[in-house]
Amino acid sequence: MMATTHALLGMALALPVVVGAPELAPVAILAGLVGGLLPDLDLYVGHRRTLHYPVYGWLAAIPAIAATLVAPSAVTVGVAIALTAAALHAATDVAGAGLELRPWQAGSDRAVYSHYHDRWLTARRWVRYDGSPEDLGLASVAGVAVIGLAAEPAGPIAWGPVGALLAVSTVYVLLRKSLADLAVRLVRYVPASLKVHVPSRYLETGAVDGR
Repeated sequence: MMATTHALLGMALALPVVVGAPELAPVAILAGLVGGLLPDLDLYVGHRRTLHYPVYGWLAAIPAIAATLVAPSAVTVGVAIALTAAALHAATDVAGAGLELRPWQAGSDRAVYSHYHDRWLTARRWVRYDGSPEDLGLASVAGVAVIGLAAEPAGPIAWGPVGALLAVSTVYVLLRKSLADLAVRLVRYVPASLKVHVPSRYLETGAVDGR
């Protein structure tokens, strides 16, 4: 899935807080946004492995949720939403395609690494690839839900990021396949000394790795 889809799903996790404790809506929305994006900070350092925890992520999120139910505050809500969004990100990557430059070719089944199972989990391809029409559809549903329920209590903190994320998502979907070819062409100009840091999915060989 697109990083923007993960961000919007993370923001949607804040909706129970928006309804039950609207005064905490801004922090909940922002926490969902940050938590939804956080795992993809490993994009060039062990992507879908270094910061992705599809099992262990929930071991951190569940106690945080419990703490929020016992003692709701801006801090407990923010931590719980962020951790849950990060865990959901890792788990839902299984619903997408494998780790490859052109995932619509279905050349890799490695969706996300599970440290608990000590192996790569198999891509289900319910969302055929990041930037597919169904990916945009999922992002749109989450975004509309956030705007519909959080626009009043959260204000610009809700509709501002949602609008930006949906705009970026739409452009990315329109350009997705051409961007793959562009990436390969641009990598040719990367100095040889730096190419060791470039994930092999961007190289001419078309190899796939977890870097």
